Amino acid sequence: MHGHITKYTNKILRDRTAVPDSIRFYVLDDRIVTNRDDEWLPVFNEVFNHLNITALLFAKTSLSFADILVGRTDSASKKLVPKDSETKIFLHDIPFIREREWVKKPKAELAAMIVCCLKDRKAVIIQNLGVVATGGLTVEQAFISYSTVFHTTFVKYLLDLLMEGYKLPDERKHFDDFKNSWLKLPDLRDLNFSPGPLEGSAEWASQIEKRERISNEICRVGRYTIEKGYVDSFFGNISYFDGKTIYISQTASSLDELKGHIDPVPLDNSSTAGLSASSELPAHRGIYISSNYHAILHGHPKFSVIMSMFCEEVDCHIEDCNRFCNRRRSVCGIPIVAGETGAGGLAKSVPLAIKGTGVCIAYGHGIFSAGEKDFQEAFTKMAEAEDKCREGYFEILKKNDRRDRGARHL
Repeated sequence: MHGHITKYTNKILRDRTAVPDSIRFYVLDDRIVTNRDDEWLPVFNEVFNHLNITALLFAKTSLSFADILVGRTDSASKKLVPKDSETKIFLHDIPFIREREWVKKPKAELAAMIVCCLKDRKAVIIQNLGVVATGGLTVEQAFISYSTVFHTTFVKYLLDLLMEGYKLPDERKHFDDFKNSWLKLPDLRDLNFSPGPLEGSAEWASQIEKRERISNEICRVGRYTIEKGYVDSFFGNISYFDGKTIYISQTASSLDELKGHIDPVPLDNSSTAGLSASSELPAHRGIYISSNYHAILHGHPKFSVIMSMFCEEVDCHIEDCNRFCNRRRSVCGIPIVAGETGAGGLAKSVPLAIKGTGVCIAYGHGIFSAGEKDFQEAFTKMAEAEDKCREGYFEILKKNDRRDRGARHL
């Protein structure tokens, strides 16, 4: 159990999503196993007593965006309702406890408030204290819940800031700290890709060797997507097509741990291997059928998600934009498409949008990028698209800020 705690603590530190000395894991075995035996143990012991969970993570996010979002909401609100795909699919919404509700209260009362929030949700924000995230069965689930809260509050805050500007007294300082200290451009100079075609020539000794070569490259590139910040937890997928078979990551698999979690799916559906494949298999298959691409990456880089959801259309009555937006939109020259995941609309819209340039953005759902021979081209396209979206974000924010400052001086 301590090994799992150490593993996911290291992942949090790698992702820079929590203040290091705030990370507390609690796991229910024959007793509660924890990495921190302190005053919070009685609180979460009470939480375990009232919830059907086996793992819990309590940590303070390294960015203050979740706390600021709580402060920006209406005083009667009890939850955040982001509209990115990770929230819609995994969290639905995020309950929160305001600082005024917990400060100076006995910890027993705080435990009761936490239990109330977590009865039908996987995580709760406690303003200016931290995030409590749960796992029904595993430590990994608690880690995923926490990572998802970090991702979705990052996306929601930066999107709200773009559309509404600063609202609270200290927001600008917190944002400047984020921009100047936390935000770092990924260094891609240490990446190595196997040149395609990965299936090799007809003289290859065996089918087993070919599959091993393809699988090893998928594992390596999948790990790159997380290490360089283009995928959070398991929200991404990767595949390679050898002309007959699509090798694709399994659903709910972590892209930095893909060994043993890659499905070979025949293009003609002659086997049941696709049953455990990523839910995005239909989109991958559609791309391969309609183009010359052989490698596909899908991830949720934060700025591409933000910019796909930034829309200045005022006369629009579409409520579920990620599924039903029918406008021709683009950001920084990259097409934006809408549609449901799985066999829904994305299976049709993504292959059409990606065919020309090998890259597109799904509304609130991140980047699909493709390479004709190998993953280097697909990875480069994803990195370049995210770079463009990040630059575009700060350009618009700067323009809006100048406009707002000018309006205040009138």
